[in-house]
Amino acid sequence: MRGHLACAMLATMTSAAMITAATAQVSDDAVRIGVLTDLSSWGRDNSGPGSVEAAKMAVEEFGPTVLGKPIEIISADHQMKTDVGVQIVRGWFDNGKVDAVVDIPNSGIAIAVHNMVRERNKIALLSGPGASSLTDELCSPNTVHFTYDTYALSKVTASAVIKEGGKSWYFITADYAFGQQLEKDATRFVNEMGGKVLGGVKHPTNTADFSSFALQAQSSKADVVAFANAGQDTDNAIKQSGEFGLVQGGQKLVGLLMFDTDVHAIGLKAAQGTYMTTASYWNMDEATRAWSKKFYERTKVMPTMIQTGVYGSVLHYLKAIKAAGTDDSAKVMAKMRELPIEDTFVHGGKLREDGRVIRDMYLAKVKSPEQSKEPWDYLDIVKTVKGEDAFRPVSESKCPLLKK
Repeated sequence: MRGHLACAMLATMTSAAMITAATAQVSDDAVRIGVLTDLSSWGRDNSGPGSVEAAKMAVEEFGPTVLGKPIEIISADHQMKTDVGVQIVRGWFDNGKVDAVVDIPNSGIAIAVHNMVRERNKIALLSGPGASSLTDELCSPNTVHFTYDTYALSKVTASAVIKEGGKSWYFITADYAFGQQLEKDATRFVNEMGGKVLGGVKHPTNTADFSSFALQAQSSKADVVAFANAGQDTDNAIKQSGEFGLVQGGQKLVGLLMFDTDVHAIGLKAAQGTYMTTASYWNMDEATRAWSKKFYERTKVMPTMIQTGVYGSVLHYLKAIKAAGTDDSAKVMAKMRELPIEDTFVHGGKLREDGRVIRDMYLAKVKSPEQSKEPWDYLDIVKTVKGEDAFRPVSESKCPLLKK
């Protein structure tokens, strides 16, 4: 009797396995992921080659195959040019059989690709861009905005700085989609908390000389000088503001988008005391330290939140393909929304219908040289802000995909 039962169970299990194998479908017999990043311009250090390595580390952690098919990582440099980025992605879709596009630092390029992904029914896993409009009025069922956005950066940072007495603000802003959105979001929270914006100045990207901008900020007498830019622009702006004595004169410096690599480039002496908001930090616990050590061995720098976001978004995408039994975009997106997001840096994350990943954010303050105990020991995590409190609530959203 037991033998017959065992045989019946084995037959059932074998049948189930055959059905699963039969229904598992991967287009073109491979899952291809394209990392579209900045390999040559001002965002290279914060994303760039590190983003490519982070994607590869996600594949290595998951395994070399999914549903029995190989996982391929390819990469390209968008050169911070929208037309170049769009041309690359169009070629990937038309000829390269790419299923998902990852990273895309630069919000202008990300918005263009995000629209193309929706038209082609592919998937965008965005870690690099910050424009919160991607999951607001421009929301798409095919986009995952994984790491941060201008809403969360502005809300978390502005709230903390105003509570410390930084009531009047002056902005030094990069003149493109991301910088403009970041200033707009920060202005809103400054005003809501009883602060006041005294003025600001916009600069082109990849600016080397910030002396005139720093002097204008100094002459404004604002309590806070906020930098709504990124990459080498942030590095140069904060470093030169320090040289002009803004901090010694009593002004607070706020990097609305800063990374560990920016602090490394600026140096603790010039950057100390600067507030910033981050979605991850290498030195949070044993698991983040171990992962970051592996990353450092490959890149010789500690990971930024963009790079850990590339790792996390690729890993979650692969888990969703496995759970869905197919790489069909709609089914995979449904599984990505259904499954909790768990990786080395994200715990209990959730993908909302508008494409926004709800995850904890961290308010940090740059240490002084005396406080730093080891290489890359740059940040004090001042406060953990729950994702529900950091990101745009459903009640404020313009996204038609959300049920209010």
